[in-house]
Amino acid sequence: HLQRCLGAVRYRLQERCRISLSACPGRPPTLHILPCSDYVCCHISMAVRLIPAIPLGDALYLTALPPEGPQAAPAPEALWGLNASRQEQRLLSWLKEQAPASSCHLKCLQILKGLRDLRGQGLEEPFCSQWGRVLSSYVLKTALFSLLLQGPLEAWDERFLVERLEDLVLYLRDCLRKQVLMHFFLGNASLPEAVALPRFLKEATPVNLLADFDGHTLDMVAFQLISTWIQAPHVIRMYSSPRYLRPVPTP
Repeated sequence: HLQRCLGAVRYRLQERCRISLSACPGRPPTLHILPCSDYVCCHISMAVRLIPAIPLGDALYLTALPPEGPQAAPAPEALWGLNASRQEQRLLSWLKEQAPASSCHLKCLQILKGLRDLRGQGLEEPFCSQWGRVLSSYVLKTALFSLLLQGPLEAWDERFLVERLEDLVLYLRDCLRKQVLMHFFLGNASLPEAVALPRFLKEATPVNLLADFDGHTLDMVAFQLISTWIQAPHVIRMYSSPRYLRPVPTP
């Protein structure tokens, strides 16, 4: 099916780009786009992962969950995930209207993702893979959304960036220790009315995003998360490229 659809893509881009398709076991097929030399001054390639999806209506999709690796066995239950990107954008738009103009909630998410990635560089397998799976970008985003709805949005002013970032780390640690972080959209009755959801989502059975991980793994991730937060300056200095670091002023 992908090869047949590729013809339509080539037809529109064949004068400007070279198109190819690659597939590796355990990974989504990838569409490679390379501009022709006479179209741009340099070759800047683009790789687009192709993930099967089933539309559910109202910009909701079921997306295929990739296996963990080439030799990974199929998941026992969930084979499809819910993509609610449009609903997330509605929520972010609502937060932008309600929160202070200088709100730091997105900066907190970016910093936490950065700390997660930097710490991951110093971890060994198999814990490194578990660290990335447990603290996936979707889990971090879900924790942020859940925390935002618990308190006054005025507290997320940029002046309180460090305090709110610490709150997010501690909230996520508590979720890991309790082994519970519920899906933000499925069966969530506390969503603001501005985030319109289909009825079947509101009435769906709530889903625990941490249910697939054992308690020992979650405890280890919780401990490492707090350690990363306490040692954040050291982690940044050790695993960041020197060219991205600002020079330290002489005392």
